Amino acid sequence: MLSIIIITKNEASHIARCMESVSWADEIIVLDSGSHDDTVAICRQFTDKVYQTDWPGFGIQKQRALDKAGGDWVLSIDADEVVTPELRLEIEQALQQSECQGYEIPRLSSYCGRQMRHGGWWPDYVLRLFRRDCGQFTDSVVHERIVVQGQIGRLTTPFLHDAFVNLDEVLHKVNAYSSLGADMLYQRGVRSSLSKAILKALWTFLRTYCLKAAILDGRQGLMLSISNAEGAYYKYLKLMELQNRQPDR
Repeated sequence: MLSIIIITKNEASHIARCMESVSWADEIIVLDSGSHDDTVAICRQFTDKVYQTDWPGFGIQKQRALDKAGGDWVLSIDADEVVTPELRLEIEQALQQSECQGYEIPRLSSYCGRQMRHGGWWPDYVLRLFRRDCGQFTDSVVHERIVVQGQIGRLTTPFLHDAFVNLDEVLHKVNAYSSLGADMLYQRGVRSSLSKAILKALWTFLRTYCLKAAILDGRQGLMLSISNAEGAYYKYLKLMELQNRQPDR
């Protein structure tokens, strides 16, 4: 038995395509954290296992969804991702063989209309398919991951990932993730300054555009490199602001 777990908040523009792509699974668990669009209503067209709760951060929220799953195997998927028929077939074959306790799956992500093959975005393996009794999520507020006890394999067919549909989404996510990242760094004891924020932004741009060859993805590659740099800049700038508001004792 395969359980799908998805966490959501205001994903009405993506979620129907995502849910339809996994409607073949034995069970779909959706954990929503206060959507005020049609996300919940859309999800209920595909499953009756839609739950609503508060927002404690990505890691804890995904573990909550996992705790509700009843399948021997679990596939964790984001609301802006799609399982293609080809990936479904490879997943089903992997479950029949059951040689591993978890599988990494590549993601083919799009940025403002272009599927990105460079800039660190491909193949972007993520561990998402695993035996329920062998895996759990870290409790990180952002950039959570699945820890699996056992052998890890790799599938070859990718998720399709609509990472950023337009610039509004880019700006929204840069703002949201830079705030979460700054808070996480502060809790770890990391400190920042204006010069550090600038240097982090410059390094992020050079690493994405040159070292990871985003230049080969045309104008979207340049846009991605700039938005990555902005994310780093604002994360360390917000960290500086946070430490000024809450000085060390």
